[in-house]
Order: sequence, then C-alpha cells, then structure tokens
Amino acid sequence: MSRFLKHEVVGKILDIGLLPVFYNDDAKVAKRIIQACSDGGAIVIEFTNRGDFAYKVFNELSTWSQKELPDVILGAGTIIEPATAGIYINSGANFIVGPVFNPDVAKICNRRKVPYIPGCITPSEISNAEETGVDIVKIFPGKTVGPSFIKAVFGPCPWSKLMPSGGVEITQENISGWIKSGASALNIGSNLIKKDLVKVNDYNSIKKLVEQCIIWINEAREKTH
Repeated sequence: MSRFLKHEVVGKILDIGLLPVFYNDDAKVAKRIIQACSDGGAIVIEFTNRGDFAYKVFNELSTWSQKELPDVILGAGTIIEPATAGIYINSGANFIVGPVFNPDVAKICNRRKVPYIPGCITPSEISNAEETGVDIVKIFPGKTVGPSFIKAVFGPCPWSKLMPSGGVEITQENISGWIKSGASALNIGSNLIKKDLVKVNDYNSIKKLVEQCIIWINEAREKTH
C-alpha cells in the first residue's frame, strides 16, 4: 500500500522536476543507487520491472526504504498490465509508470489511490490518459519527437503535465531545451544512472549528476518564468 497520498507524489515529482529510473537485480547495489539519488535531491525514484523476479527485489527495496529513507518515494516502472501493477502496489509502490497507456492499469491505480504515469506519443493518447485521471503523462520515446512536440501540444492543451522519457541527455542545453518547451519533469535512466559508474561503485558521481540535473532544471524554469 502506498505510504504517500496521490497528490503528494504528483506534487513532489513536479516540484523536483527529475524522476530517475533504473533497474538492477542486486538489491545491495540498488539500495546504493537509491541512496545516491536521494542524497542528490531526487527523492522520487522509479525502479523498473525489467528482469525475472524484479518484484522481489522491489519488495526488499520498499521495505528497506520505509525504514532507512522514509522521505523517499519509490515507484515501479515498465508496467503494462493490471496484474503486474497490483503486485507492485501490494509491494509498496507509491506510483506506477508504463511505456504505454493501459486503461485497466489506470483503473487499478485509481482504485488504490496511486498515481499512474503512462507512456504516450500522440495528442489523442495524452487526452485519453488524462480522461482516466492521469495527472502526469510520460512522453515516450521522447527522443523521437523532441522538445518541439511538447511545445506544440501546449498550444491547445496548456493544462497537460508532460514528462519526456528516453533520450533526455545530461547536458545543460538538452535539459534546458525540454524545460523551456514546457516539460513539467524529466524521466532519466541510463544517461543518469550510468552503468560504468555503478560497475566501479562510484555512487558519489551519480549523486553529483543528480544534483547537476536539478540545478539545470531550476535554472531553466527561472528563465522560462
């Protein structure tokens, strides 16, 4: 069961502007990644359902974070059907993310008062998701459409909260481009949780990357407003 109210999770994602996403089948390594993200200021973190028995790793992370990092909001990603969503919600997921939009996943998330962030790539998909109660829509794959897509959608739909995922680069120019186009937050995975850094246990560098991303996001927001 989610430890945080739905509006608290949504509000925190929009406030921070960065949602790190990763998968690792070693719970000890995953805990250090979560710690690094948290120390860097990104306390809302997505763990993806990418490997066999991934939910068991998530369950351990969820139990651990509740005790050791009570402010961390841990959610589950790569969820494409309601059965898997239910497993993760019962394991303590505070939000559910998917690469596609599934209205049945939206229903179970709404019933359990858990935010659902589905992947969409057209204005119609975005609108259909919002009709089911979705607050934040993931634009995936973001690299395919680019920042200009978000700017174009905001013309007729300025109320949409859009979060690009896939192809967001760790450069000031790229991050600033997304934010200035109207992106409400950025969902960043392997470009942020770099495999080479994890391999050599350099979690401090991951922390610094998180910190830098948040600084660039805030700077872009100030210039936009």
